[in-house]
Amino acid sequence: MQTAICLRETSSGDPPRLCTSLPFSSMWLGIASFGVPEKLGCANLPLSSRQKELCRRKPYLLPSIREGARLGVQECRRQFRRERWDCRAPAAGAPFGYELSSGTKETAFIYAVMAAGLVHAVTRSCSAGNMTECSCDTTLQGGGSASEGWHWGGCSDDVQYGMWFSRKFLDVPLRNATGKESRVLSAMNLHNNEAGRQAVAKLMSVDCRCHGVSGSCAVKTCWKTMSSFEKIGHFLKDKYEHSVQVSDKVKRKMRRRDKDQRKVPIRKEDLLYVHKSPNYCVEDKKLGIPGTQGRECNRTSEGAGGCNLLCCGRGYNTHVVRHVERCECKFIWCCYVRCRRCESMTDVHTCK
Repeated sequence: MQTAICLRETSSGDPPRLCTSLPFSSMWLGIASFGVPEKLGCANLPLSSRQKELCRRKPYLLPSIREGARLGVQECRRQFRRERWDCRAPAAGAPFGYELSSGTKETAFIYAVMAAGLVHAVTRSCSAGNMTECSCDTTLQGGGSASEGWHWGGCSDDVQYGMWFSRKFLDVPLRNATGKESRVLSAMNLHNNEAGRQAVAKLMSVDCRCHGVSGSCAVKTCWKTMSSFEKIGHFLKDKYEHSVQVSDKVKRKMRRRDKDQRKVPIRKEDLLYVHKSPNYCVEDKKLGIPGTQGRECNRTSEGAGGCNLLCCGRGYNTHVVRHVERCECKFIWCCYVRCRRCESMTDVHTCK
């Protein structure tokens, strides 16, 4: 099911205007474009009815929900900035376009990174003491190894609370799908949501601080902390590169499309997709695909951002850009700064 919503806050602070379409389960991504979502109130935000109810019960989580959406969108664009699909929607204000409901590898990455972003933001807010019903993970307190000279202490990130809230907030809208196609895509999206959450938990690391005379590190206090979201993004991008295509037929559980591979189990952290990706090389107005014409590329690179791959063999144009900036600045007594005016010329390559 899809609904039309606007992803930008109106200047007057009125409720959102109707201006674009998103899958019903993905409406919440619009919060990333709101400055202070709590000012609008839960009823006026782009949320499903279940999400609005959860929002009303836990309004203090709104800043974390917005931060989770922002993290996911930002990391998606960082990971794909040099790819043919650069994780940007053609519609102004919309975080994503056709890919949200296409059932492709790109859909898989979006759902995983957004679920991971919500876990990361909520967990970080808990550890910072911004909420009353969660804080640090206390289950580790008192443990450790006296013989090895360390014990659990400090403030370990309570990732389990973040994962619980992410499931509660994101998964419920997906469980009410009807129709064969919708049920398959919903099962796929639910799996990829969980894969994103598992990535946050899997990449938890242990930090320690030494205690002892003259910094001898006779005893260490250790705590668990989440990895940077960029590292989580890299992990999910690798899963995207090795994602698994599943059957589009409804069964009790997801199955690999390739019959010869069906005995190979699908793991929790695998990203799943149903449909092959479209051709992102050329513009497709119907699907909202902008193509790569006019994209800046790297002439010397053989990788994804290189002109050969990004331009899909069409070649590239080169033009010279003149940069003017202040340089060789010196402080003159007393009291001003004197700079030279420096110019440089740079070759810029764009796809034909």
